[in-house]
Amino acid sequence: MSNRHLSRIIVLQTLYEWDFRPEANLAELTRLNIENFNEPIDREFIERMMAGVIGAVVEIDAIIARAAPEWPVEQIASIDKTVLRMAIYELQHDRETPPRVVINEAVELAKAFGGDNSSKFINGVLGTLYRDDPRYADDESSAEADNVEMTDTTQSIEPLEELHDE
Repeated sequence: MSNRHLSRIIVLQTLYEWDFRPEANLAELTRLNIENFNEPIDREFIERMMAGVIGAVVEIDAIIARAAPEWPVEQIASIDKTVLRMAIYELQHDRETPPRVVINEAVELAKAFGGDNSSKFINGVLGTLYRDDPRYADDESSAEADNVEMTDTTQSIEPLEELHDE
């Protein structure tokens, strides 16, 4: 497991928990999740992802709503929504990682932590965003993204309370 992969798992677990307890201390949640692993991590990446996703959550949720109009954001399983938020933040704002890597990582997280259809749903939404983004029109991998099939998940959750920074 690479530093970045483990770091994404920590971000996912922290944001997922915070999704249910928005009043919780985010720094404390992050610290506890980091302590659960006895491996090297990329703290700078974790901090950047956490701040970025939380800071852009309204914008990201609007992107999700446009990419998956048949699934209102509040009905998307919390774990799937968290994976999507992370990946969309990386694709839109943190251009350090190539888009194919971001999408592959998101699909792997969905397979590991989501439901039966999570990886297909995540792949479909991110593939749609990737295909429709003019920044990637000349990317060699855009032809592969054309083969992505939009798939729905059957999971749902209670509406997420508005996220706020403590």
